[in-house]
Amino acid sequence: MSNLTTSAGVASGLITFAVQRGADRALLMARAGLRATDLDDPDGRLPFETYVALMRAAQDVCGDPALALHFGEAVDLSEMSIVGLIMNASATMGDAFAQMQRFGRLTLETEGFSDGPRFELTVRDGQLWMVDTRADPDAFPELTEGAFARLVCGPRRFLPEPHVLEVQVTHPAPAWRAEYDRVFQCPVTFSSGWNALRLDPRIATWPVALQPRYVFGVLTRRADDLLQDLEDQKTVRGRVEAVLLPLLHTGEVGADAVARAMGFSRQTLFRRLKAEGATYEQVLDALRHRMALRYLTGARVTVNETAYLVGFSEPAAFSRAFKRWTGRSPREVQAARPAD
Repeated sequence: MSNLTTSAGVASGLITFAVQRGADRALLMARAGLRATDLDDPDGRLPFETYVALMRAAQDVCGDPALALHFGEAVDLSEMSIVGLIMNASATMGDAFAQMQRFGRLTLETEGFSDGPRFELTVRDGQLWMVDTRADPDAFPELTEGAFARLVCGPRRFLPEPHVLEVQVTHPAPAWRAEYDRVFQCPVTFSSGWNALRLDPRIATWPVALQPRYVFGVLTRRADDLLQDLEDQKTVRGRVEAVLLPLLHTGEVGADAVARAMGFSRQTLFRRLKAEGATYEQVLDALRHRMALRYLTGARVTVNETAYLVGFSEPAAFSRAFKRWTGRSPREVQAARPAD
């Protein structure tokens, strides 16, 4: 995980929060191996391992094993990262989620989603869920605690009614189980098969706009520059997939729009993909294939719901594509998945 990073702003925010709760700043910095200059630029990058060490030290020094949960509850992302500012300047909650998908890596990269968005929307039994896709969440469950608390408590400050209706996490119930009930104020399931938040289905249209739209434009231009710096060593294919993933269900996946989102011309995008031995159509087709398999084999999602989530307006067209990908029908694959 040596190439994974977090922003200095997030680390600085954690230190400030811990100091407010009685920790000694110099001691925290020393235990995490940080120098003062490491935190000068909030958009600077620190190794992910440094953030883990800092969280462990803060929990120990503060005597609070639930510190990650309390940190997410108390400190809004906009206080630490340009990503939070952009989300607060979005017109709606749906727009805010799209910006989180687009720029989330500027806040924190971890194992399993460094080449794409960390969170995905899915439909299960007719319910809308936001799923944390980290490959090994139980290795550092503090990331789940902090992220989920921030996603619940941040919007709660301005939304007129609850937007998160249920929380499920893969780790066992900790000794501070009661704090989950207090912070989330909704049913919480531990030792679940996934880390996910069940959302109010109306959430996408609820307004945000805590900052003027002019600010949104300024911030996104700056974030695009930061993302470009971060992604210079990433593959173009991975970057295309990161842009496409939150758009698949809309069907609006044209190459021109994706190229613009990446700061390329259509021709430049095609040329860079060709240098990696791929075409745009191949990348889109493979992403739909991979996501369809994930939905049909890993969650209780119907064939029609899967067709919608990967961008097919007609289930029949999806079934034909799936047969081309796998040699089997979606229903055959769905029927073969293990029982819950």
